[in-house]
Amino acid sequence: MIYLDYQATTPLAPQAREAMLPWLAGPENPAGFANPHSPHRAGRGAAAAVELAREQVAALLPPGGRVVFTGSATEALNLAIIGSGARVAAVSAIEHAAVLDTAQARCDVAEVLPVRSDGTVDPDAIFAEDTRLVAVMQVNNEIGTVQPVERLAERARAAGALFLCDAVQGAGKLAPPHGADLIALSAHKLYGPKGIGALWVRDGVSLDPLIHGGGQEAGLRSGTLSPALCAGFGAAAKLAAARAEEDGAHVAALWDAARDVLARWTLNGSAEARWKGNLNLRLDGLDVARLMSECRNVLFSAGSACASGSGRPSHVLRAIGLSDAQAKNSIRLGFGRYTTREDLVEACRVLEAAAKAQGV
Repeated sequence: MIYLDYQATTPLAPQAREAMLPWLAGPENPAGFANPHSPHRAGRGAAAAVELAREQVAALLPPGGRVVFTGSATEALNLAIIGSGARVAAVSAIEHAAVLDTAQARCDVAEVLPVRSDGTVDPDAIFAEDTRLVAVMQVNNEIGTVQPVERLAERARAAGALFLCDAVQGAGKLAPPHGADLIALSAHKLYGPKGIGALWVRDGVSLDPLIHGGGQEAGLRSGTLSPALCAGFGAAAKLAAARAEEDGAHVAALWDAARDVLARWTLNGSAEARWKGNLNLRLDGLDVARLMSECRNVLFSAGSACASGSGRPSHVLRAIGLSDAQAKNSIRLGFGRYTTREDLVEACRVLEAAAKAQGV
């Protein structure tokens, strides 16, 4: 099988796995399974591993803030939106459901900022006078568009609003979104383990906790942390920082190779303002369900994995002006560090042959 669904999740880096193993010990080694919130020697050792991981994750983010570990990026985004107490928010039309749904459910007003046909928000967007939170993602998970987040953060600050950036798809790949007040990220989107995310909170920004209890994460997030998941996250973050240039060059070369094979397919979203590990394409008349059935050894997405099975056209593709039919004629190929050129070219040839067999 050829895995091309990196936006849904990335493979676990071997270095992250190795970092996790010492913290998955059995009863023969209390130092390897102790609660990091316990005061005894084994607990303090586990706590030290958590703090090392916190430093490694923080190295991917701007200075002047703190990292709060969460169970997922979805939880981190909920903590940011609900915890901010903002009653009026502005969110881009192509945000992840974790932002859109939460803002619509918990804010009195959730203004939707339109995007242009290339998938970018106007960097000079004007916010309502009473807006207190602006949320725009760094890299879109469906079409890979990179947003002008630094400029939008400036606009938000000038309007007296906090700026929240969902950096799940960009963390460890692109420079951090400087100017943001709140940044969410997820370990399993940067070659770390599933089940752990983080919210970066700028110094001076106050949030109310979303989960109450023991107050383990500086009072913002209760619950016992997993040293294994934290260690895996930290190791993945450290590796991403060290390999950022190499990974970026590899992905750019893969993009060129895929585009050579799929030259007649129409690109969804900007070709320039884009993370090139995301290739969202369409062919008019393409039966994507049939394509997936006939190309079972190529693992790709028919849209956002978070909305799969809903039967609804992608809200992202509709926001950039595609018709429902065009959205349903689209596929997403995601590739990265562990994708080889040979595998990607082979997969693209298989997809192209299957599409031609449909007569499109």
